[in-house]
Amino acid sequence: MKTYEQFYINGEWVDPVEELNICEVLNPANEEVIGKVAMGSAADVDRAVIAARDAFDTYSQTSVEERLALLGKIVEVYQSKYDEIAETISSEMGAPLTLSKAAQAATGLGHFAQAIEILENFEWEETKGRTLIRKEPIGVVGMITPWNWPMNQMCTKVASALAAGCTMVLKPSEITPLCGIIFAEILHDAKVPAGVFNLVNGMGPIVGAALSEHEDIDMMHFTGSTRSGIAVAIASAPSVKRVAQELGGKS
Repeated sequence: MKTYEQFYINGEWVDPVEELNICEVLNPANEEVIGKVAMGSAADVDRAVIAARDAFDTYSQTSVEERLALLGKIVEVYQSKYDEIAETISSEMGAPLTLSKAAQAATGLGHFAQAIEILENFEWEETKGRTLIRKEPIGVVGMITPWNWPMNQMCTKVASALAAGCTMVLKPSEITPLCGIIFAEILHDAKVPAGVFNLVNGMGPIVGAALSEHEDIDMMHFTGSTRSGIAVAIASAPSVKRVAQELGGKS
């Protein structure tokens, strides 16, 4: 069992700003404790957003070729950790190992492959009449992902943001945070520029709320319950940030 007491901010593993608060991670198949992870605060979110905001000035100006090379390197590192990813998914969310290998880990990898394919032929400008329409990165994106399909959810959000030229702060589910830690290690090993990707583990009402309320976050991207989605939308409203949601209970 490992204990993870740090967050990934500005290209480094850093200690929490406030007093250490540890959450146990359980294997739902046998209810054994398989890890312990620090839970963040609004102060940790603020530090991560500052890093993402500073990095945006540079990363948003990178070329398509530079982003394609970065995404390709992430795929390479992801593949080297494939078995570890599948085993972690199986242990922290209870999926059979065969499913974790064949589907769970595979879909995460697939999202990066798809981002590369789209980015290679993406049209950034078009003219309609006498108007030039240019698509630009929106800025800093706050991301909240659920416990089920953890790598799939993180990868679809992060791959798209990286391809678009955005920077980000991710809060994985506190139930499956170990996948988030591996994911941060993958991006670090792939040499994603400091501040472009930041990870703060924590509880929804604390870290999730701090992300949604933050005035320097330009967009919130949330996947989860309808109840939590409503909370994200309400907290995001005063700063009039963009909000994109997939709410599993909405139907």
